[in-house]
Amino acid sequence: MIDVQGTAQTDPAGGGSHAGAEPLILVATSGTGGDILPFIILSQGLLQRGRQVLMLVPRFHEPRVAAAGIPCLTFGTDEAWQALLSNPDLWDERKGWGVIWRGLVPHLGALREFIAQLPAHESCVVLTHPILVPMAALARSVRPDLRIVAAYLAPANLCSSHDMLTAGSLRVPAWVPIPWRQALWKLIHRGWIDPVTLPHLNAARGQAGLPAVAHFFEHMLAAPSVSMGLFPSWYAPTAPDWPASFSDGDFVAPGAQCTATLSSELQQFLSSGDAPIVFTPGTGHQHAARYFTAALQALQRLGRRAIFVTPHAAQLPAALPPHVLWQAHAPFCALLPRAAALVHHGGIGTTADALRSGTPQLIVPFAYDQFDNGLRARQWGVAEVLLARRLSARRMQRQLARLLSSPDVARACSALALKMEQGPDLPWLLDRVEAALFAPPAMPSNPLRD
Repeated sequence: MIDVQGTAQTDPAGGGSHAGAEPLILVATSGTGGDILPFIILSQGLLQRGRQVLMLVPRFHEPRVAAAGIPCLTFGTDEAWQALLSNPDLWDERKGWGVIWRGLVPHLGALREFIAQLPAHESCVVLTHPILVPMAALARSVRPDLRIVAAYLAPANLCSSHDMLTAGSLRVPAWVPIPWRQALWKLIHRGWIDPVTLPHLNAARGQAGLPAVAHFFEHMLAAPSVSMGLFPSWYAPTAPDWPASFSDGDFVAPGAQCTATLSSELQQFLSSGDAPIVFTPGTGHQHAARYFTAALQALQRLGRRAIFVTPHAAQLPAALPPHVLWQAHAPFCALLPRAAALVHHGGIGTTADALRSGTPQLIVPFAYDQFDNGLRARQWGVAEVLLARRLSARRMQRQLARLLSSPDVARACSALALKMEQGPDLPWLLDRVEAALFAPPAMPSNPLRD
């Protein structure tokens, strides 16, 4: 079942205040904070342009969406979401996808259920995180012509054989022939993805009167009317095997989301010594005790100060020394320009924050697109990569020492920060999003495409 929160602009049972006017844009996303925030920023921008917007998110994220002033639908319960985050397999590169998928299965019909309640004359379109594309496609059983736009936060999720840097933690060298890469993807999908996802998905599609699909990721790539990247083409150029409808975009800049100031405690800490190293395993990671233990040991070897950022304090060492400050949350757009380096999991939002601020990065990937993001940042000369399964204090110390002392890294960080500063702004990206949603004759070009 879905729950409607703050939807004063929408009355699905009674005709709707926007019937015959603006189409309703349903913005669907799930995941941790890094998956939610870009869609919140886009939704706010669309609302400010006079668009009718309604977000669909897990109930756990409803307070954040409501605080941003966006009407929303929710699915699931806080308890179920907490159980998902508490599962250590969530951060296993082979098992994590199954944990996520099984959490979504009970709610595959949520978007379909809502759209079925809309008056037939009320127009709607869907902007969705790729993980909810199967949910959006199910809604075509009640709206066969439903326009679905998939917005990809990271290039790894497009599963290209032409631009395949990694297969999980396994690096794929440039010399590996395309047919071998295609065979590797086939092995991954048929061995690990399809057996987990297809039984549940095809059962839901059958109940909705839709035909079964043979391959999960092929369905995800083919179902959207349009696909677009929420990353710039210089970060990952369009690959030949991406959807034909794909259009490039840009990272979603924080904009008004970065109005928060640093806490007084954080301000005081920053002012009391050298620039610290910031450590975070991601907002949703609750199983990073080994990560923080290694970080503390590496800091002692380096003689550096640090800030540990995690809302889950139970995974921190029992007692932190005075040169290490814990913060549950911190606005990275304000913090990172004052940091010596950032050690993080390789989430695309955190990676972009560090690129934007010109901060050297040590990326410690656990699962998902994190491996690919780490290698892309490394190729640009702004990062080192230390696989989570190989994590040790000695390796962390060695990699950080190189990052902090390298003039080449400093120059590369400054160059990329300038590139991002001179790149497209949020209005340009919103133009791209509206073009994808409403299909005008042409879309504006990216001034930094090359």
